[in-house]
Formats: sequence, C-alpha cells, structure tokens
Amino acid sequence: MTRAVASLGMYDHPAQHAANDALWRTIAGKLRRHGIDAPDTLDRSRPVEHVWRDPDLLFAQACGYPLATAPDLTLQVVAAPVYAVPHGAGATHRSVVVARADDPGDGIAAFRDRVVAVNARSSNTGCNLLRALVAPLAREGRFFASVVETGAHRASAQAVRHGAADVAAIDAVTFAALGRYEPDLTTALRIVATTAPSPTLPFVTAAGTSPAVLAALRDALDTALADPATAAARDALHLVAVRPASLDDYAPLRTLAERAGAAGYPELR
Repeated sequence: MTRAVASLGMYDHPAQHAANDALWRTIAGKLRRHGIDAPDTLDRSRPVEHVWRDPDLLFAQACGYPLATAPDLTLQVVAAPVYAVPHGAGATHRSVVVARADDPGDGIAAFRDRVVAVNARSSNTGCNLLRALVAPLAREGRFFASVVETGAHRASAQAVRHGAADVAAIDAVTFAALGRYEPDLTTALRIVATTAPSPTLPFVTAAGTSPAVLAALRDALDTALADPATAAARDALHLVAVRPASLDDYAPLRTLAERAGAAGYPELR
C-alpha cells in the first residue's frame, strides 16, 4: 500500500509552520470528501528536492527552474499561487537583490568583484534570475569575486547581514515573510535592485497522479483558499489565490538560462 506525501516546504519559515499545517488540514479534508486518502501531516523530514522526486507525492510546491530544466524531475502542475507581497503581481514575482543597509553600493553594477550568496545554484529566484540580471555586465564569464552557497534564502540574507557575503537575490515572498517575522534582519538590509519577473512557485503533484486526482487537487485547493476558516493561515503566508498553470508557463525560466549562456555567462560567478 502506498503512502501519499504532502509538503509545503518552499515558504515555511518557522513562524509559518502553524499556518501551513492549518492550510494543509483544510485541503486534506476536502480531498477526503473526494475519496482521496490524503496524509494527515506535511512532510518536513526530508529536503524538498527529495520530496519532489517521491513517486507517492500528492501535493507540494516546487521551484520553477528545476521543474523546467532537470531531466529527472517529472511533475504535473496543479496551479500557480498569487501572493500579496511587494514585487509580486498576479501569478508572478521577482527577486529583490539585497546588500547591507550601510553598504554604499548603488545598483547591481556596484557589486562587481564582490561576494554573492545564493541559496542553491538550482534556484530560480536565488540564482537563475540573478544570473540573467548580471549577464550583460559580466566580463570574460565573471562578475562576482566568489559565490557562497547557503542552502536557504533566509541563510543568504543572514550571510549578507553578517558580512559573509555582500549581496544576494532573495525571493520576494520570502523577503516579505522575513520582513514580518524577522524585521531586525530585513531592516539591516537594503534593496539595491530587482530581477525580471517570473512565474510564482507552482503547486505540483507526481507525474503518475491520475487526471481524476489532479482535478480533485485543483478543486480542493480552490475551495480551501475560499474557505473563511483558512483566512488567518492565508494571511500568514501572504497567499491570496491560485491561477491555472501548466509546465509550459515555466519554460521561460529555461530560456533565461540559455540567454545567459549565449552571452558567455552560463554559470553565476
């Protein structure tokens, strides 16, 4: 007997755990009314990259860049979320490029030969969008002095604050959460640039999920987000709605990487 898996690990600041749990309980309850055996709890035991590749994945949120570029990542898109955050519009958002508040650098060009922090090289908001931003400024395939990989947007922001890096691209939704739950961190930083817009991080399910279950997921998500009982959770997550979406909506993220490569800047460095 298989065990269905659910995760909401992409925007899961410790202060948002209760909100994600509450939202999932509502979604799961609505799925059970469709006869779907949804798990009681979210999986926080593994990296999200492992969860995405679990054949028993029922529901999760994924980064759009590996979704568009990783050959081994075969998922179906359930919907694209809409967030009420600065630098977000509809089912799109940007990354904010931040430096320390007392850094005199003005604009991204001022950070040539400085240290950049990225959450992961496979990240759209932390790396792919930033690479596209600095590609026109690179010289002989290089812009930054060095790259520090931190493992998380929050850790990248902390690295900049504490001087381990000079600049980082932070997902706008994450930055809004940090502003709400860790204002001492965001007030120590300053936005020096923003990236191009890109689709928000999609809600996804396994490639093997049946059409009937996919339809039930979409219905459960829609009705959960309209349920007054989830209002506090939605507010804590900055989540206001979802929009229809497909894998094709994330192809432009691959195009951004290809254009940077064609410009002689295939890797953030």
